[in-house]
Amino acid sequence: MMATAATAPLGILTLDTAFPRVPGDVGCAETFAFPVRLRTVHGATVDDVVHRRDERALLPAFIAAGTALASEGCIGLATTCGFMVRWQRELAAALPIPILTSALLQLPLVASTLPAGKRVGIVTYSAGDIAPDLLACARGDATTPVAGVDPDGYFSRTIRQGSTTLDVTRMEADTVAAARRLATSHRDIGAIVLECANMPPYRDAVRAAVGLPVFDAAQLIGWFYAGLRAGST
Repeated sequence: MMATAATAPLGILTLDTAFPRVPGDVGCAETFAFPVRLRTVHGATVDDVVHRRDERALLPAFIAAGTALASEGCIGLATTCGFMVRWQRELAAALPIPILTSALLQLPLVASTLPAGKRVGIVTYSAGDIAPDLLACARGDATTPVAGVDPDGYFSRTIRQGSTTLDVTRMEADTVAAARRLATSHRDIGAIVLECANMPPYRDAVRAAVGLPVFDAAQLIGWFYAGLRAGST
């Protein structure tokens, strides 16, 4: 039976990770005020998606998981990793329902709203993996300023290595520190996009620390679902 507009869920394709998902994180159902259905893509580790970019193995797995969620009544799909923007076009072409892969898809929209002389910047889980080809997939400017959390810090270790616990205060501190580095190094920043879908819980702290508008994956997914729901039957 097809879900009604009031109950149709959004499917969320989650990476194969071990750390806890706290409210605000895209991988936590409590983050959203609408129904979601989570599906782990087994084998899609942070290393494979972000650092090794194993397209041959990963794309079929994401397509299979997304297709299964569509068959269960989901009206759209999202993912829990901003680096999935690399495969936005391929996934959208292969799946039977719309998919929003990444917070980075906001880059051109946010940039277009800023005053003259201001540009958007990125705070990310891995600055070293934000390359011009990745930005091109998001239709972002290749010269977009980027700052990442400390690759040896708590946030990075928790995401990459996994943990049975998660210290929200330390995760927030690492995210805020990256945002401060970005704003200090690039005085022309007018807004920040948080690449990582694990960063929305710290959005308000980032905004307070740097005094700039902040956009993230959870906000974007809310906008996406609102449009999908309006057209669902």
